[in-house]
Amino acid sequence: MDNIAIIGIVSMVVAGLTMAIGSIAPALAMGRAVSRALRSIAQQPDESDVLTRILFVGMAMIESIAIYCFVISIILIFVNPFWGHFRGG
Repeated sequence: MDNIAIIGIVSMVVAGLTMAIGSIAPALAMGRAVSRALRSIAQQPDESDVLTRILFVGMAMIESIAIYCFVISIILIFVNPFWGHFRGG
């Protein structure tokens, strides 16, 4: 096995682990945020507009973590900076 194949295999494994681990935490955080928001809305229905707005902003920020992990995975798979090093470029 040459160096290019090893870099490709390691890149695929690391990209998979990045997506697996990087999407578990945001999913758990989003579930917890939604459950807490629903509990708060149930306790204070008059504040539902404010709580909903804050919930959506918070969920967008949580989701950005998973998007960053996806971008890192795509970079590792398609634009890996180590391939050029072993090709001599």
